[in-house]
This record gives sequence, structure tokens and C-alpha cells, in this order.
Amino acid sequence: MMTADNRLIKTDTGAPKRYAALTMNTPITRRTAVSAQLLLQLAAEHGLSAEPCLQGCGLHAKALDDPQLQITAAQELQLVGNLVKHLGHIPALGLCAGLRYPLSAYGIWGFALLTSPNFRAVADWVSRFMDLSYAFVQFRFTDSADGLWVTLHDEHLPPAVRRFLLERDLAACCNILRELRPGGIPIRALTLRGDAPDYADQWTRITGITPQFNAARNAARFDPADADAPLPQANPQLARMALLQCQQLLTQRRQRSGLAAEVRNRLLQTPAQIPGIDTIAADLHRSARTLRRHLQDEGTAFSTLVDEVRQTLAEELLSTANLKLEDVAQRLGYAEPASLIHAFKRWTGQTPDAWRKARLRGLDVPFPQR
Repeated sequence: MMTADNRLIKTDTGAPKRYAALTMNTPITRRTAVSAQLLLQLAAEHGLSAEPCLQGCGLHAKALDDPQLQITAAQELQLVGNLVKHLGHIPALGLCAGLRYPLSAYGIWGFALLTSPNFRAVADWVSRFMDLSYAFVQFRFTDSADGLWVTLHDEHLPPAVRRFLLERDLAACCNILRELRPGGIPIRALTLRGDAPDYADQWTRITGITPQFNAARNAARFDPADADAPLPQANPQLARMALLQCQQLLTQRRQRSGLAAEVRNRLLQTPAQIPGIDTIAADLHRSARTLRRHLQDEGTAFSTLVDEVRQTLAEELLSTANLKLEDVAQRLGYAEPASLIHAFKRWTGQTPDAWRKARLRGLDVPFPQR
């Protein structure tokens, strides 16, 4: 359930243990329970009740009916793990799950995609506000001589759920491509890591193209003409309104509560000299081991909070202060700009310079380069 200020509180005494220690690249924002509801519906159709699906999630099935409920990425990841544990033997389970996600399931983020001028702009919305979706796979966009490539990174995900989440998130994207334009936006090439499954024909049916398996990366290519073609429901005024709402919503969902908020606030006090976990733990009258355990119970980690603080401050300095990159790096405690550039590309998929120029141009944002 939610408090009046939209803070998540646990609905039972269980805590998400199995997948609580997520990597730095996993979404850190809270999310609505829509995705969890869709997954439970999939489970029910295969005869699996909500109880085993929610084991260890810290959630009750009835609580998910609350339209204001927000859950953590760790809780949804635990749900996915339970689903795969019980139903992973079903072929193409992830693909079936992804087809359940209509554009309307994403709220204002989905509306922003729908009102974008073209697919290149859609790619920007995806890059900038991916944490407003339900995806665990990371999407990175690059322009090349043969078109616009979308690379789907899943290396950071737990192996037990990696295939399911790749299938789910890619199938959900195919839904979006079909809703953006009648007839869809065609994928011209698709490469996937790993062996071809027995249900490879399902990939072809959903994506509209036969994938090349055992490839070096998961990636899809779009023709430049398709990426630049106007979308039928484009509306600049509505798109800008959606932009503002997405920014506000992302800020709200990234707000921390509980012990994580205390740690984050302490880190914000000295961004140029980030203290170690031992120092923070002593300030909070805990051992470092206890602090790690409590943060894990809240679905985060000390290193995640350090990155959050640095990313938040970096974006603020790049947006509002006319500072050289060297000065921004120094204020954030980096010994040299190269370290900041490397970290910033890991956070956003863009260099600090490209990110700053993109913000100055508003909706006209270039694609993140890798």
C-alpha cells in the first residue's frame, strides 16, 4: 500500500531476498503495479495462483489492485523469478508475457511515445525515460551507415530470468512499434545471442523477421527512412506537455525513503568527497554489514546510492551551471574528466557533452553514442 506522500511500504513481513541485490544497471525507480498485474494474469491462465508468484516479494495480491500502488524493481524481479521457476518449462513464455503490454500500460510515458514526431524521437524518449517503463533490458541506440541500431543489453540480469526478460521486453517493444503506426515500424534485421530455441518461429511471427541466432549481441536495425517518417498521431504541444510530466514523474519515483533516504542525504552533503560505507555506517550507528543488509532489504545497495547522487548532481550541474567538464568532474570527486565521462555514459548512454547539448535543444535530442 502507499502512504499519503506516495512512499512504498511493505504489505507483509517478507522482503525480496533472492533478487534484491540488483546491479547498478537495473532500474532504480519505483514503478506502478500494472506490470505485476499482467504477469499474475499470465500465471493464472497457466493455473498458477498469485501466492507462489508473490513469495518473497513483500506484496499481497489484493494490494496490487490499488491503482496508486508503487513497487520496486527488486519486487518485480522477484515475481519474475518465481514465475520462471514454476512456469519456465512453457515455450516462449517471455514472448507471451510481452504481448500483454499495450502502449496504454505505460501511462504518460506511453502517451509521450505516441505523440512523438517520428521514431527517432521515440528512441530519445526511450533513452531518457526508460525508468518509467517496466523494462529490465537496457536499450541503447546508435546511428550507423546502414540505419538506426537498437542494442538490447541483458548481461547485467540474473541468468535464471535473462531469457524471459529479453523475450518479454522485446515483444513489448514490438507491440509499441505496431501501435505507433498502422502496419507497424518494420525491423529490418534482428540478431540474438544464444542458440535458436525450439519456438524460433514465434520470434519471427512477433518481430516480423527471422532472427540470426548465436550472434555477438542482441540488436535490431531500422532503416533511416522508417526512423524519420512522420508518425500519424504526432502532436508537438502534447509531446512537450508529456515531456514535463515525465520529468516530474521520474523525479518523484526516484525519491528514496527509509534508510536509503538517510544514506542518500548523507552522501549529498559532501559530493566531492564521497565517504565510504564504513563512515556512513558509523554516522548512522550501525555496522557496515548491517547497513548493507538493511539496504538490500529496501531493494538497493550502497554503491547504487553513490551512483544516484553523482548522476543527479552531474545532470544538475550540466543543466544549470555554465561549468567546464573539468570543473563538474572536480565537484563530484573525480580525479579526471575521463572518469566522469565513463560513468556518465554508463548511467545515460551518452557523453556529458552530448547530454548537455541535447537538453539545450529540447525535444531535438541526438541518439546516445556507445
